Amino acid sequence: MKRWVASLVLATVVLTAATRDNARAENAIRGVVELFTSQGCSSCPPADALLGELAGDAGLVALTLPVDYWDYLGWKDTLASAAYTARQRAYAEQRGDRQVYTPQMVIDGQRHAIGSDRKAVEAALAAAKEGGAMSVPLTIFSDETTVRVSVPAAPDLADDAGPVDAAASDEEAAKGPPKGVLWLMPVKRRERVKIGRGENTGRQAVYTNVVRGILKVGKWYGREATFMLPQDIARPDGCDGYVLILQRGTSEAPGTILGAAKSPGL
Repeated sequence: MKRWVASLVLATVVLTAATRDNARAENAIRGVVELFTSQGCSSCPPADALLGELAGDAGLVALTLPVDYWDYLGWKDTLASAAYTARQRAYAEQRGDRQVYTPQMVIDGQRHAIGSDRKAVEAALAAAKEGGAMSVPLTIFSDETTVRVSVPAAPDLADDAGPVDAAASDEEAAKGPPKGVLWLMPVKRRERVKIGRGENTGRQAVYTNVVRGILKVGKWYGREATFMLPQDIARPDGCDGYVLILQRGTSEAPGTILGAAKSPGL
């Protein structure tokens, strides 16, 4: 299926504080883990298994993002996307360490750890609260046709220090600097792949919460807001659910993840 990196034009409305507070307790996400993995990497299966365990924690968003830079070794990863490779490299550039490897877990957009090292991943999750990580709870309301994402106000959160958007409209400019960007990631809950060549020849690889696209939903300016999108965009054919991430920065320079939510069943 197609993998998207696109923008959606969405409506913004205001929810009552009471509604927001009631739903907030039902969607307490304390961390986001992104696993950069490859079917051509013999060190990755233990990390894939650990990601599967983390996905069972209701308080975590655990995602698999297969990269394509090991394809030259003899097996072309059937799930990989150049967009995920670019995201991993952008994280490394932002951290300033330029460490790009598999298996690598990135926690809350801030820290990284070897994807199979459970203690290191747990330590990174505990430390990632710095810098405002996971300080803005998101709430999802959905029906058969529409997904509605509620973002509360965060007036004390500093403006995003990202690059100035010279193409911003007058209306956007009047809102001041954005404090984050809301991203949508449709996911496949489980994917099994029989690997025919390369370092994992003969293995039956099992992947959990495989990201099948990254879509820019819209900018968030620190005010209470709701973003709306069609259900068939959030959960396209071949996907079992979706994740929404509120993150500082841009796709080229991703920063701290401020909040996240996942659809039922993930």
